[in-house]
Amino acid sequence: MSDTEAVRPLTVAEYCERVYAQAQGDPDRIPWHHGHTDDVLLNWLNRDAPRLVRPGCRAVVVGCGLGDDVAELDARGFDVLGFDVSGTAVHWAGLRHPRCAQRFIRADLLDPPARMTGRFDLVIEVSTLQSLPPEIRSIGAANIARLTATRGIVLSVDCGRLNEEPGDNAEGPPWPLSASELESLLTTAGLGCLCRPQALPVPGEPDHVRVMGVFVKG
Repeated sequence: MSDTEAVRPLTVAEYCERVYAQAQGDPDRIPWHHGHTDDVLLNWLNRDAPRLVRPGCRAVVVGCGLGDDVAELDARGFDVLGFDVSGTAVHWAGLRHPRCAQRFIRADLLDPPARMTGRFDLVIEVSTLQSLPPEIRSIGAANIARLTATRGIVLSVDCGRLNEEPGDNAEGPPWPLSASELESLLTTAGLGCLCRPQALPVPGEPDHVRVMGVFVKG
């Protein structure tokens, strides 16, 4: 390759696999890993999930990473599956959570297996849409909708920005979403808005927000 030839940017799958592989078994080197179940997800499971989803229903965690959210859902009795585009992450998740190691598989949200279409009564998306470049984010949203069974529930939680703030053109990931962007993204994908996305403060980080929305299919 000549000095002037452009270097091909990494795909999402290549980027994620590189991050997990280079961490060499140290979870502290994964920038989006916090070592526990996501706090927003945990609060939602305790407060809202009991009136929206039936016990033991089929659930999937999109971009499950090192598996903490899957382990939480498994402990609560959900028939849960977690998938990630990184094979290293999937293997690592199984080692961290041996009780539910069989619940982790490698799959790509941008091209999920056909057998997963319409299968899940609960779809959990935490910090995955924010990791997709804006120009392909709609593909991820459409496939989240495809995973969801009729009358199924989607919980989406991502790095956010306030509606009045300009879009972040800096290189990501993450690429933060506003509440209105998250709503538009998933309703355009065919989901109904059950709880309109809202910006949530991040404890201890006054300059940051997260956006959370709850959606339903058909």
